[in-house]
Formats: sequence, C-alpha cells, structure tokens
Amino acid sequence: MTAQGTPSPRIGAIDALRGLVMLLMLVDHARETFFLHAQVRDPMDLAVTAPDLVVTRLTSHLCAPVFLLLTGLSARLYAGKHGTGAASRFLLTRGLFLILLEVTLVNLAWTGRLLPPVLYLQVIWAIGLSMVALAGLMRLPQWALATVALLIMLGHNLLDGIVLAPGQAGYTLWSILHQRGLLDLPWGVARTSYPVLPWIGVAAAGYALGPWFSLDPAPRRRRLLALGAAALALFLVLRGLNGYGEPVPWQAGPTMGATVLSFLNLTKYPPSADFLLLTLGLGLWLLALFEAVPAGRLAWLRVFGGAPLFFYLVHLWLLRGLSHLALALGLAGASGRIEAGAPAQLWMIAALISLPLFAACRWMVGLKRRGRHPLLSYL
Repeated sequence: MTAQGTPSPRIGAIDALRGLVMLLMLVDHARETFFLHAQVRDPMDLAVTAPDLVVTRLTSHLCAPVFLLLTGLSARLYAGKHGTGAASRFLLTRGLFLILLEVTLVNLAWTGRLLPPVLYLQVIWAIGLSMVALAGLMRLPQWALATVALLIMLGHNLLDGIVLAPGQAGYTLWSILHQRGLLDLPWGVARTSYPVLPWIGVAAAGYALGPWFSLDPAPRRRRLLALGAAALALFLVLRGLNGYGEPVPWQAGPTMGATVLSFLNLTKYPPSADFLLLTLGLGLWLLALFEAVPAGRLAWLRVFGGAPLFFYLVHLWLLRGLSHLALALGLAGASGRIEAGAPAQLWMIAALISLPLFAACRWMVGLKRRGRHPLLSYL
C-alpha cells in the first residue's frame, strides 16, 4: 500500500479509460466527416433522427466529462509526485497551450482556414480553461475543493435563467462561462461551443478524487463503485421527476425505446447536472472495472490513452486527409464529405482509422518514455 497522501505512480486503468473515450470520440468525429447528410442538433431532435444514429451520438457523451475528470485526477497524481507548485505551473502552462492549439491547429483542421469566419471554441478550449482554473483551485483544502466541485456541477443549472444579450455588461464573460454565444473578432466571430463553468467543476472533482488513489486497489474500487452508484441513483431521481437538473424534459414516446431515448436526451452545451451525473457515474464504474481487469488485456487501450493530445491532433488531420482523398476520387460532394449508408458503417470506419492511429500513438508513447524534452509531456 502506498503511504496515505502520496498517490501511486501512473495507473494503467486511467490511461485505458482515457483511451476508450478517445476511441468513442473518433466514432463521433467520423460521424461529423462521413454522415453530413444526417447531422443532429444539440440537443438531438428525436423526431427527425434515426434511433441508431442517436445511440451512436449518445456514446460520445461519455468523452468530455470522463476526460475532464481524468484530467483533474492525473493532475493530483502529478502533484503527489512533483509537488503542488509544480503541478499548478504545469496546469497553467498546458492549459494555455491547449487554448492556443484550439484557435490554431484544431480550428484549421476543422475549417481549413487559419482565420475562419466562425472560430469554434470547443472541447480543447474548455479543457485548457479548466486546467487554468484548476491551477488556482487546487490550492484549496481538500474539503473545500470537493465542495466547490459539487456546487458547480450540481448547482450551475440554477444560473440557466441568466441570459445576456450582446452588448450587455458581462456578456463576453458569461458566454465563456455558461451561455453559448458569439464573440466579435477582428475578422469574424468566435462561437463559445463549450461554456466552461461546469467543466471546471468536473476537473476539480477529478482532483478531489486523488487521495483515493493512495489506497489499495480493492477499497478504491469499492469507493468508485459506490460513488458511481450514488451519481446514477441521483440522476434517476432528478430525471424521473422531470424538474431541476435538465432544461429539456423527457416525454413518453410511442414505444419503450423512444421513451428511453427521450429520457437519455440530455443537454451537453453546457452539460446539465443530469448529464454530468449520468456520464460521470458510468465513468466511475468503468474506472473501477478497468482496475479489476488484468493489465495485459487493456494494453491496447493504454496506448491510445498514453498520448491523448497527439491522438486528438492526428485523428483530426487524418479525417481531413481522408475527406480530401474522397473528394479527389469522386466519392464525395463538393464539401469533401461522404454520405455513409448506415450508422453501423461509422463504427467500421472508425475501427479502420484506429489502426494507423494505434501505430502512431504507440510510437509517441515510446518516444515519451525515452525522451527527456519537457514538451513531450504536453502530448
């Protein structure tokens, strides 16, 4: 057993779970690239979206919350090894680095333009800002940090009634924190696709979980399972009451399947309390499960999770390259997008794309282990 308060070294289950959600993200981004004719709104319009496409989209809902939770948890493990000050500096610098990547290479991959008319501030931006915020919040006492995390995650829907219009005082800050909006730029506008306040709470919650990883695996798994069960139970209660926790009420459909999909159709931008309870509850259960699985069986997932930023950048540019190839071969329309025949094909496309990604990530993981350059730790 590791001494209490000193987290253990890198834990394989964390990398494996991170790898899983990265692969689910790949499926969703394949949908964006190869299923242009059947895009879904946010929240998804169940009246016009095929159930199998809804399910495909729902699986990706695990990605951002689980990744932010693991980001906070990994920061706590880093602090246990290098000290609070070093961890705070790393969070600040890496967070700023991610923000820079979002407005440059990431947007270039999505739009094909360095200065697009609409600059989308999405998940990498949200992760970066959350890391910057966590660089300060991590200095709070453990109980205070956990309290702040819970208040943000479960209480932010109380702020839904605050809606500011462009030109009003605080509009820019509020659009970044809680309200999707458009911010003026010298050459166009920026779209705050991922309002960041709830994500800060998720990252803080991950950091607050850190001391559990000083325990032996068995009691840690029990705690993870219990906390996950509590989150899922609270989700069922709040969602069942159809009141606080989710701004879009569920409705009984013509079939049981339609009713279940309506029940699970939760707001992601910003993530509602119900959204976070469901996804994080499942994420905690998956983390406990992965800790119980023999390490060798998860080695392939740990490869993807061992270089997450590298995976993210490479997969975006790989998808973009495939889109251009399809256009050159006459397999796509003028937009360079292909219309896949059925959602099941998206999973097959993602599985095929994951093969070169696996080779690339395995190379990067090996390079990170052998290399000493500090920039490698950012990938």
